[in-house]
Amino acid sequence: MSGTILGISAFYHDSAAAILTDGEIIAAAQEERFTRKKHDSSFPVHAIEYVLEASGTSFNNLEAIAFYDKPFIKFERLIETYHSFVPRGLRSFLSAIPVWVKEKIFMKKLIRDELQKFGTARPRLLFPEHHLSHAASAFYPSGFEEAAILTLDGVGEWATSTICHGEHKQIRIIEEMHFPHSPGLLYSAFTYYCGFRVNSGEYKLMGLAPYGDPESGRKEELKKKILDQLLDLRPDGSLLLNMKYFSFATGLRMCHDRKWTGLFGFPPRKPESELSQEYMDLALAVQEILEEIVFRLSKKAKELTGSETLVMAGGVALNSVANGKLLQSGMFKDIWIQPAAGDAGGAIGAALAAWHIWKGQERPPITEPDAMKGSFLGPAFSDHQILSVARKYEAPFIHYPHYSELCQTVAEKLSQGDVVGWFQGRMEFGPRALGNRSILGDARDPDMQKKMNLMIKFREGFRPFAPTVLEEDIQEYFDLDRPSPYMLLVVPVRKERLKSLPPGYHQLPLREKLYFIRSDVPGITHIDYSARVQSVNKNSNARYWELINEFKKITGYGVVINTSFNVRGEPIVCTPEDAYRCFMKTEMDYLVMGDYLFDKKKQKKLFDQGDIDEIGLD
Repeated sequence: MSGTILGISAFYHDSAAAILTDGEIIAAAQEERFTRKKHDSSFPVHAIEYVLEASGTSFNNLEAIAFYDKPFIKFERLIETYHSFVPRGLRSFLSAIPVWVKEKIFMKKLIRDELQKFGTARPRLLFPEHHLSHAASAFYPSGFEEAAILTLDGVGEWATSTICHGEHKQIRIIEEMHFPHSPGLLYSAFTYYCGFRVNSGEYKLMGLAPYGDPESGRKEELKKKILDQLLDLRPDGSLLLNMKYFSFATGLRMCHDRKWTGLFGFPPRKPESELSQEYMDLALAVQEILEEIVFRLSKKAKELTGSETLVMAGGVALNSVANGKLLQSGMFKDIWIQPAAGDAGGAIGAALAAWHIWKGQERPPITEPDAMKGSFLGPAFSDHQILSVARKYEAPFIHYPHYSELCQTVAEKLSQGDVVGWFQGRMEFGPRALGNRSILGDARDPDMQKKMNLMIKFREGFRPFAPTVLEEDIQEYFDLDRPSPYMLLVVPVRKERLKSLPPGYHQLPLREKLYFIRSDVPGITHIDYSARVQSVNKNSNARYWELINEFKKITGYGVVINTSFNVRGEPIVCTPEDAYRCFMKTEMDYLVMGDYLFDKKKQKKLFDQGDIDEIGLD
């Protein structure tokens, strides 16, 4: 089939596949959702199988396959980096280079060998640069005819950040920042130092930052030390890292622990240990610095392009706090961020770059707000498949022939404080659950954050939850004047909904700060009176909108807690069986799959009969 292009990202983290037909994004999914290995970096065999099936395309009919970066240039960067830091990095060199020589330097052959599983054809293999893939993933689906493009992440080949200009079908790279000087790697180094896992714990660092004391002398002192000793931040947003303090270029850790301990006066936090105030203040300090970097780079992008609109991608573009402040600054009339901004989204970007740049095809008209289809690009499952899981586990359920009756029932249960697993339609592409693979709760309930963190998500109690709000009600709850469908903007909760803080609040221990009631929607109001907003409208997700609208009829509130349908350390659920297993592992009260309602109390016989191992409750 002419005009069908497969995009692939793989071999670093968050492998994924995406497919276009005549420039339209048909399907996309991360490999982790199928293998159940979080951030799976392996070749995305299962994701490719899915997108081919979803598009109705045979592998042998593909026109081209686009891989999201250029392996030879990445290898060049690796060799030159080790050479420039000699004699440091010998252990890392001996670990990394044999893998590259044996496998990754022959990436084209490696990809061809993997693709033999799907067919005998040899479609054209294309290798757009990493940051071009990010830029394409941000610009082409955005709906903007013209925009400044900002990409920020750890590192691609050499580039760590780029400023580009998109116009019609063309993308022009204007400026680049090069390795090892990287906003993403800077933030990841602090993620490590605060005791979280690099490449997955950056969300936690962002969530921890508001617990820092914004008025403390320590926070300001830490900021000064970072800016004086760790990096040289230029007026245009470019930066130079002082590599005497960092070891990620040639070492096996992000930073030199002893040097950082000497600089800050406290050691790296051990994972899972108690969080003390100095780490909260450090998180706030580096978050404020990252926001300043994003602001300066965005200002430079506007100066270079003259554009009134901005699009963003790359892992740093998932920092929704920085995004929200940038939007509210008014620097740009509008901002659009790729919902799968990290490496997974590179699969979409690579395919789009192939279509518009390699093939020279014009952009099709976009009738929706953007071309991502709400990011609902993953697999959907039939009633028959849901029933098969119910029969397999002898799970009792209630079937609702009329969706309106199901909505009324579930909305009533949410209003009574129950937690509901919500499994509908096509799975989301990207790190956020947007109402099809979600766990829902009542945002008015002051105990809901604690319950969902500790009894359902099994994660750190300090982590906030995001709201889903009816699009038409956004301004009733938040200082936001436009839709936010992808949960990529953190904005203030409206002042009239807030409750005042007690004197000396910022000096209280974390546990006392944590569950203080800060608004009339405490379940989604973070410690700094902000929320990471997702809006939903009737056209983008009718079933989810109807549920929240029904909840509003009962409670007067058109907003619920929405968190991803998974537990800590596992990917978001993909299949009905994934959803049922997760439901039974947690203290969720109800599970809804399609039009079927499962009641936890009625599943109790599974425990009484000793069938725990059968359903994976280990």
